[in-house]
Amino acid sequence: MMIDYPLIWGFLIAVAIFAYVVLDGFDLGIGILYPTTKDADERTLMMNSVAPVWDGNETWLILGGGGLFAVFPLAYSVIMPAVYAPIIGMLIGLIFRGVAFEFRFKSSEERRPFWDLSFFAGSLVAAFCQGLVLGTLVKGITVVDRTYAGGWWDWLSPFSVMTGLAVVSGYALLGSTWLVMKLEGRPQEHFRRLSKYTAILLVGFLLLVSIWMPFLNEDIMVKWFSFPYLLYTFPVPLLVAITVLVLWRALMRDSDYTPFLASLVLFLLTYVGLGINIYPEIVPGVYTLWEAAAPDSSLKFLLVGAVILIPMILAYTAYAYYVFRGKIKSTEGYH
Repeated sequence: MMIDYPLIWGFLIAVAIFAYVVLDGFDLGIGILYPTTKDADERTLMMNSVAPVWDGNETWLILGGGGLFAVFPLAYSVIMPAVYAPIIGMLIGLIFRGVAFEFRFKSSEERRPFWDLSFFAGSLVAAFCQGLVLGTLVKGITVVDRTYAGGWWDWLSPFSVMTGLAVVSGYALLGSTWLVMKLEGRPQEHFRRLSKYTAILLVGFLLLVSIWMPFLNEDIMVKWFSFPYLLYTFPVPLLVAITVLVLWRALMRDSDYTPFLASLVLFLLTYVGLGINIYPEIVPGVYTLWEAAAPDSSLKFLLVGAVILIPMILAYTAYAYYVFRGKIKSTEGYH
């Protein structure tokens, strides 16, 4: 029996990217929501809620990016030149956010507003740039003779700007529902109200993306609006609608945990929808997984390392979240 190594690696990288989006997404969302409160204690609570886990979340970004370079070098060589600017912007944003995270607790009261601003700006820029990259990939990359042939500003388009705003609103929803789950009292109620606004905003952007995307690519139109593909794709928007209803009902009923879990399911379903649009291509409209993959011998060698490394990452991530489970308070921490 032949083992389809490109397909296996495509799945592993997709899992790594999704893990990064949902895990780093909620702490980026916390930074995006920073200006919604001016209370210093509430801001400290927001940071403390992710302090034990935020840096470990970015492990998945390294795994996804490094895996793409090693496993699908042809895809990496055409994608990166197309999105250099937003990728650099994302990295600068992550650096500012990380430095602000560490320095805020050690700074004086006079300088703390600067680090608060850095934390917010870094989170916002990183999230928006990730959306720009997503929009650029979905919209399509110009490739001639296995080389990127587009312009420097091709990453900037109305569609990519819209997906950038959609990612910002999605991360804000993850961040607000995370804080609903982790906090108590007045801060929790504040972020429960914000969750309703961010949920409405995200649903609006999802509708825009769903309407706009089929007009970008004829293949996407066929997959979502013709038989027999419609039989496989129709459950996705149906499940999205059900999940949105569950999310809204949980917010109205003052549930602590369901809103965050529903937000994660909503991200998973939209990710599955994106996968339906792209598969079996890794560079939409240009290369399939098999065309862009490294030789099977290389994929097999790298898979051995992945089989060892990924369970280790999963284990310490699960352990960190288990240890720091429960509510957090300004004076007591976790209990």
